[in-house]
Amino acid sequence: MVIRVLSVDDHALLREGIAKLIGNQSDMELVAEASNGREAVEMFRQHRPDVTLMDLQMPEMGGIDAISAIRAEFPEARIIVLTTYVGDVQVVRALKAGAQAYLLKGPLRKELIETIRAVHAGQRRMSQEVASEIALHAMEDSLTAREIEVLRLIAGGNANKEIAARLSISEETAKGYVKNILTKLRANDRTHAVTIGLKRGIIEL
Repeated sequence: MVIRVLSVDDHALLREGIAKLIGNQSDMELVAEASNGREAVEMFRQHRPDVTLMDLQMPEMGGIDAISAIRAEFPEARIIVLTTYVGDVQVVRALKAGAQAYLLKGPLRKELIETIRAVHAGQRRMSQEVASEIALHAMEDSLTAREIEVLRLIAGGNANKEIAARLSISEETAKGYVKNILTKLRANDRTHAVTIGLKRGIIEL
């Protein structure tokens, strides 16, 4: 039985590499490619692949939204996230959206082929590095929706006064949010908090 694969990535070179890799396997066939999330949903409807390889950061529609859209329509869809992002919040988001595996791009030829077979067989997989990142932050308090909003505004270069005005709260309340964010992220200052937020996938620029 041949495993039918859909490859989704906005980098043509990476898709080429995957096409070659899959082309060399006797039990796999690349049935379609897409360069963004919207195309991915379209291609999935057309080809109904057994396994989908999904990048996260793409134009028009990102990977996580595409996973949610595909799984809402096809709950049995089997999706492997293939990305350069190791942020634990991003990983959890992807898994919650319905991904069965999370791999980091890089020298993953053997790992990718094994993961496609494993996911097709109903298993879940995760890169060691990704698992370590999740374990590292598992016991920490996560940021609330409002704190994430404040962190986004900090990333946009807003001072407490501007944050307060934007969110229609007092400057004291804004300061309180900033203090909580620094504590929860164990950040030394606002810039450090933004760096951590981006690295972990809490916010995106």
